Amino acid sequence: MNVRPAIPASDEFQVVQNAYLQEENQARGITKLSDLSPKIYHDNGNIYLWRGDITTLCVDGIVNAANKGLTGCWQPCHACIDNCIHTYAGIQLRAACDKIMQEQGHEEPTGCAKITPAFNLPCRYVLHTVGPIILGALTKKDCDLLASCYTSCLNLAAENDLHSIAFCCISTGVFHFPPEDAARIAFKAVMDWKQNHSSSMDVVFNVFSQKDEWIYQYVLAKEEY
Repeated sequence: MNVRPAIPASDEFQVVQNAYLQEENQARGITKLSDLSPKIYHDNGNIYLWRGDITTLCVDGIVNAANKGLTGCWQPCHACIDNCIHTYAGIQLRAACDKIMQEQGHEEPTGCAKITPAFNLPCRYVLHTVGPIILGALTKKDCDLLASCYTSCLNLAAENDLHSIAFCCISTGVFHFPPEDAARIAFKAVMDWKQNHSSSMDVVFNVFSQKDEWIYQYVLAKEEY
């Protein structure tokens, strides 16, 4: 599935695929926003921290840490978030992303965001953003671009009337952004956006590892807002 090009599939195939993925997703367990407790209560929407598999989270939108091609990872069985989201959404997600890229005519710029339906995932939408790749010392430009990923997703979510959004740890995996710096930037970008917008959007910081959970617990407890 991860190496299949964005080509049409028969209606019969999609019916079988959709039934299988929806059954599989239910079997893996669905977590609703109402199952979580806010870490920070805010007039413009609460802040949550949740450790788990973002593809099992039932919110309005989840954020995918994409690459510049925007159509998925393409490495078979690679356990990155991009592969996982495309796998459990189904082949329609790659097709939707490919259509965006064909119409756009160029690679997705770092710090921007696009939105697609979530298809077979329990969420409603997937927001795709390309974070900065860190090859040497961290620069101000890197930090600004990462902050822009969060702001762009929030703006796009608000434009599409989403009331809840879950962010993964953008750029901290194979893109090598230092995790603690990334968490501080993420938190500040979200809180600054809330300060400047009347939207009551709930925000979930989703982490997958125990280490990242500790980092976010520290940042949410120590940062001023």
